[in-house]
Amino acid sequence: MIEPVLEPDGIELVEVEYLLLGGSWTLRLYIDTPNGVTIDDCAMVSRQIGALLDMENPIDHRYNLEVSSPGINRVMRKLQDFERFSGRQAWIRTTHKIDGRKKFSGVLRGTLDTTVLMELGNGVVEIDVENIEKAYLETPPDEILQQGLHKKAFSVGG
Repeated sequence: MIEPVLEPDGIELVEVEYLLLGGSWTLRLYIDTPNGVTIDDCAMVSRQIGALLDMENPIDHRYNLEVSSPGINRVMRKLQDFERFSGRQAWIRTTHKIDGRKKFSGVLRGTLDTTVLMELGNGVVEIDVENIEKAYLETPPDEILQQGLHKKAFSVGG
């Protein structure tokens, strides 16, 4: 119901969470665009989806709607995510063991049909997308620091 509303604006619905937090229900939407997510993007999506949910009323009790960016360690769910972030460091946990293990950390090397290719220190592992329980990007701390240094500097009280 939500994705068709976002797609014309080039906004991707990355993840949906429905949580009980501090005694209140929260519907949390994580969105992304090719250029990242701004506060204005979150506000616009909140207004659009809030109106849609009010009209369709799929949840029959009170809840809070939150809209956010997926953050630096973005969750990956769709096959297209693994292709889009090829060349980036990632972490994957599988449902079933591959070569005796379920956790993998390495560099994404794209996809082949329904298989995700991940380069490890000792070669490339092939993981069927249906076998992926959880996956996210791993942004190294030095890259986070470097990205922060490239932003405009500002001074306080100066």
